[in-house]
Amino acid sequence: DFATPRAILTGHDYEITCATICAELGLVISGSKEGPCLIHSMNGDLLRTLEGPETEGPESCLRPKLIQASREGHCVIYYENGLFCVFSVNGRLQATMETDDKIR
Repeated sequence: DFATPRAILTGHDYEITCATICAELGLVISGSKEGPCLIHSMNGDLLRTLEGPETEGPESCLRPKLIQASREGHCVIYYENGLFCVFSVNGRLQATMETDDKIR
């Protein structure tokens, strides 16, 4: 038997840099090199776009580096410029925090 994909997720214009699966909520959250993070259902339906806050200067483009989702419906995204954002699964930005530390 050959494995076949359950769904093909579309919506990003650039390469995917990070992704997470929240099996409890049936969600896949992904971020791309030059674009927003997207929330898909496990069936492949695009549900939401997560837009980070507007920033100015040379680091104005938010590039997601790490994503983690909780079973309670929160999504934490760490961007290349040192910005952490917490979103609800409804796409609402709930909190932000900047750090100068190196995060891996």
